[in-house]
Parts: sequence; C-alpha cells; structure tokens
Amino acid sequence: MNGTMKALPFYSSLLDHTFELPVYLPPYYSPLYTYHLAITQDGRDYFQLGKIGRKIEASIEQGAEQTIVVGIPYPDKMKRRQWYHPDGSSVRNYMVFLASELLPFLEQTYSTYGLPYGRILMGDSLGGTISLLTALHYPNTFARVIMHSPFVNDDVLQTISQNDAWKSFDIYHTIGTGETDVHTTDGKIVDFLTPNRKLFHHFRKENRHYYYDELDGAHNWAVWEKDLPRALRFMLQHDTGKE
Repeated sequence: MNGTMKALPFYSSLLDHTFELPVYLPPYYSPLYTYHLAITQDGRDYFQLGKIGRKIEASIEQGAEQTIVVGIPYPDKMKRRQWYHPDGSSVRNYMVFLASELLPFLEQTYSTYGLPYGRILMGDSLGGTISLLTALHYPNTFARVIMHSPFVNDDVLQTISQNDAWKSFDIYHTIGTGETDVHTTDGKIVDFLTPNRKLFHHFRKENRHYYYDELDGAHNWAVWEKDLPRALRFMLQHDTGKE
C-alpha cells in the first residue's frame, strides 16, 4: 500500500472524549490538492476488519476519486448505543459533534472539498443508522451515505417520511438475507431484514442515485468486508454498482 495510515488525536468537548482517529491518506497526499472525505462510524472496525485503507486505495487505482478516510472509534458498546441509536441519550450531541466539531477540525487539518457531495458518512448496523440520520439533519453538510445493515425502526421510518432531503443524496444500502434474528447490545433479538426492506421501498421511489442489495449472509463483518469494494466503487466512481 502506497498511502499513509496514521492516528490523529482529537478531543470532543461535546462528547467529553479523546479520540485516536485512524486516518488513511492517499498516495502522494499534498495540501496543494483537494480530496474527498469519508468519515466512518465504528471506525476501528472499518479499518481493522473491513481493511478500508487497502480497499479505498484499490478503488483509487481503478479511477475512484482521491479520498481521505477518517474512522471514529467508539470507546465501548454502551457508549456506542448512546451515540448511535435513534433513542440514544447522546445521539443529538453526536450528530452535532460530526457536523460542527469534527468536520471543521478535519477541514483545518486536511485539504478537502467543502461541499456536501465531497463528504461521505458510513457505518454498519447502528453506525449506518446514525450516518443517515446525521445527513438528514445536516443535508447542506453531508449528501453521501453508505449503510451496511443499518438498524431501522419506526422512528427512523417516520424521520424519512417527514424529511425529503434524502431524495438528492447518494445512498448505498445493503442488508443480509440472514438478518432476521440479530442479537443486539441491549439483549434483544431483532429482525433487521423486514424494516430494511421497508426503507428500500421508500427510497427507491424518488432517489435516482440509490443502490440497494440483499446479501447472502448474516449481521457480521465477514459479509460487510466483502461488500465494501462495491460500496466504494458505487459511491466514488458513480457507476451502477453492478458486477
């Protein structure tokens, strides 16, 4: 790999937490050039389990837009739920953190496009959910979303029905056909597949750059890691996502 991997320290006053943000910089990164920016929730997982550094570099070699990737690690499962879940006690603070605290810091640190279509929010499970919700709350800041097996409940579906900003988003959305009995961090067993299909039927009506697929597998990184190259290709090369 010719790009650079590094750790970037950042303290959030909103979340009262110090992060060590994993960062991927494309080969020959220079502040004289401008780059797209991808921010991943579950950042450590995307870097370690999803190997996103290698995958984004392979996409760039195939013609994708030059993109910096920054991961946001969560400190523990409880904090993750508070930050990412639609009903989480700190979910609003987390969205403000992304748009008003972290993003300005990253744009001061790196040379990035200051436009919604120059920024991607991505995540798996609840990380996909909070990525979508944040874009809906800040559509003039974020307009690209990648979701692997997002958690979808009635609150999420209601938010979608009341906010039509998603109609102009670039959205990549997958769910596993085996995700009918997912064990969640609060000890419940939840059907992810059915509400994701509802979300699909809603999105497909009026979004022209929306890709949806049902993958052969369950709710885990063995599935998402294999799908990540296609997600990046779709989002950064604007092809159909089809093989």
